[in-house]
Amino acid sequence: MQAVKRFNQKVILALRAEIEDSGGNEVFALGFCDGKGLVDDIKILARGNEGSVLAIRKFFDEGFAGEGSEEESRSADVFIHNHPSGFLTPSDNDLSVSARAAESGVGAYIVDNAVSRVYVVAEPLRKRKREPLDGEKLCAVLEEGGKLAASLAVYERRDSQLALIRLVAGAFNDDGVAAAEAGTGVGKSFAYLLPAIEFALGNNERIVVSTATITLQQQLFEKDIPLVAGSLGKKVKAVLVKGRGNYLCRRRLSETLIEPPLDDLEYDELRSITAWAETSESGSRSELSFLPREGVWSRICSEADTCMGMRCPERERCFFLRLRRECADARILVVNHHLLFADLAARYEGAGYENAVVLPPYTRVIVDEAHNIESAATSFFSREWSRLGVGRALGRLYRKRRNRESGLLPRLADLTPLPKPGGGTAGLDRKIPEALARVRELAEQADETALSICAEDGVYRFAPGKAEAAEALLFPVLLELRQAIALLAGKVRDMVGAAEAAHGEEPAGSGGETREEPVLWEVKAVVRRLEAVGAVCASFLEYRENPSEVFWIEKQGGKDGPAEGRFQSNRWAVFSATPVDVAPLLSDALFEANKTVVCLSATLTIPGASGAASFAYWAGRCGAALGKREPVTGVFPSPFPYAKRTLLAAPRDAPSPELPGYQDFINRAALGLAGVSGGSALILFTSFKSLQSAYQTSAPALEAQGIRCLKQGDDDRSRLLAEFLADTGSVLFATDSFWEGVDAPGDTLRLVILCRLPFRTPKDPVFEARRERLERNGASAFMELALPDAVMKFKQGFGRLMRRSSDHGAVVVLDSRILRKFYGRAFLAALPETRTSFREYDSVLRDLEDFLF
Repeated sequence: MQAVKRFNQKVILALRAEIEDSGGNEVFALGFCDGKGLVDDIKILARGNEGSVLAIRKFFDEGFAGEGSEEESRSADVFIHNHPSGFLTPSDNDLSVSARAAESGVGAYIVDNAVSRVYVVAEPLRKRKREPLDGEKLCAVLEEGGKLAASLAVYERRDSQLALIRLVAGAFNDDGVAAAEAGTGVGKSFAYLLPAIEFALGNNERIVVSTATITLQQQLFEKDIPLVAGSLGKKVKAVLVKGRGNYLCRRRLSETLIEPPLDDLEYDELRSITAWAETSESGSRSELSFLPREGVWSRICSEADTCMGMRCPERERCFFLRLRRECADARILVVNHHLLFADLAARYEGAGYENAVVLPPYTRVIVDEAHNIESAATSFFSREWSRLGVGRALGRLYRKRRNRESGLLPRLADLTPLPKPGGGTAGLDRKIPEALARVRELAEQADETALSICAEDGVYRFAPGKAEAAEALLFPVLLELRQAIALLAGKVRDMVGAAEAAHGEEPAGSGGETREEPVLWEVKAVVRRLEAVGAVCASFLEYRENPSEVFWIEKQGGKDGPAEGRFQSNRWAVFSATPVDVAPLLSDALFEANKTVVCLSATLTIPGASGAASFAYWAGRCGAALGKREPVTGVFPSPFPYAKRTLLAAPRDAPSPELPGYQDFINRAALGLAGVSGGSALILFTSFKSLQSAYQTSAPALEAQGIRCLKQGDDDRSRLLAEFLADTGSVLFATDSFWEGVDAPGDTLRLVILCRLPFRTPKDPVFEARRERLERNGASAFMELALPDAVMKFKQGFGRLMRRSSDHGAVVVLDSRILRKFYGRAFLAALPETRTSFREYDSVLRDLEDFLF
């Protein structure tokens, strides 16, 4: 093809001159096309001959971070290089590079040295001109008479919602980072979905919406997105994406059915799941009519490290592959924070931003419930193990019941039958069950030792200079456990190697690939997980050398319930290694890697030095403040009439929390306040011990008044909350997780009692490590960490009360520090204007009764 059909004359002359200056050797260039598809500008990327190939590969491998700015490199339309021989047929290297380019929509041209002829290896995708959002046009959809406003059962103009739409639209138009605090009732989901859907459809881009809870995920997917898209008169494909472990793997199910079940219940569950799988569309666990036991589901769910990909015999019917295909052409993906971080981490660690990883590629993200970013990322990037996880992995490899062996290793042994003297086969090497038993024994010993170290506190942190006694007890066991795991892994890998040697050369059918037995994939995955446990053990042994992580153990489970094996209770210890600071990672992986990031929550600010709302604490903790782009921020107040319909009370005569009489006061106040309100109360504590005391003291008297009392720990969170919502006169005693995510509008909730200002306990190992780091750097850990963290959680607790503009109720704070201490002003200033009662307890009781009735 003549070069003039792909290049304008100016570029032909410029590229010809560059080739001449390079002595006729190969030159690689980025090409930029005009509106007609002609290359009208170039940027030289590399010069030389064979070295140029290496340079271009390096350019790809480093994610378009070559010469010039990253944004400039990403915007290239075509890669261009010359063949000095004049023979323009692409080489294998050319095809490899072109394929990488084509994945990003970048074309590839080969020219001769005179730039008179061109060979088009891959056509560049024409870049569409961006369609900017019209913020005012979007606002009109939600103004009176607008299509979305008209579709709502009850319409109320909310100026804060319209202002939020403009902020979000600006972030999309300007490729910016935005943070918005939107009070309860603003309608933030409509405010970000309108710009997101319009931008996604107008520019053919994919947008990820991440939330902290499945409840909000389902609301967005099932209700809000269809409503918003309908109001725009457009269809948008949205997909609700759950973590991979929520989906059934057909291949793993069939493999598990080969093995004898542990008991009749397991067999019944597996048969029921098999029947359900034949009619299920999604394969999602949530569709099951029953909740399978964790030990059963973990053996049959889809997992990345056990997936055989294109080699899987069930790939045509794979539920997860079907989901990935659905995601590939979706414009809106609704995910949770854990899934988002799994994808971001993989991309940041080298998977790249142009290809499908956990999610399809994207460059624009909306993070709802963004006050949870730091805690969600901390949880995701922590490494941990427990004896329960080790026991499940070992049981997956080998089980023996009534002299009958089962598990993956006996099946693996059948693939490599070893001759036995006198005839027959030797079966499984007897040393392997012994090695398995040794790992189990050491894991249980480590668990017992850790539980004794945690003692009554329930948690223990390994800190240099403070943990010598605990190290002496635990570390020798961890060292032995690590060595035992390595020994077991080596023996199993020898089995795997023998099986691969015996079966790895069998033809897969076509394409010249080799067939690999599914059991090999399963065994390799289990071994990797055990080796990960060994790696955490090794990190504990060397914790002094790694100040960037916190090493700690925590007691979990409870005294009630069936004992497990030889254990007298179902308590166990979790060994965790947690990053002290996730802000730099989040800055690079989330805020810098994406064109648009919009973060929203009802609680992102605390009062700054001037008293005005400040995003500084949140932005610093989650990395938003560390990037090159300064976040555009906005506070959008709730339209609810707090000043008329909410009473904020705090008894002046409440004893200080550190005094002995404080718990007795809490017990008495819980009974008195909930009795005055007639139930319909949520009582929030900062410790389970305090909750137990208040419940045992007040529940019998409240029950005698006909007020049902519910207590966290008596049932799982979702069922407990459902019971509370169903009984409008009940009282719920709860701790940490109920300070947020409780949506109880109307008469179900008329009283919220905050027993104590929610400062983190000094026993929290991660928080304590972060506090120490600030102090080492000369900062005030109280003012820069403890107080801001407590204020944000306090706002969450306060926010449980008003969920609709018609709601009416009171928030009573039983911690007198909010009135007596200088920092109490920070808590009060963080709240909207309300009616108040800051008097003695008896007067507060009367004021509460007058206000409610």
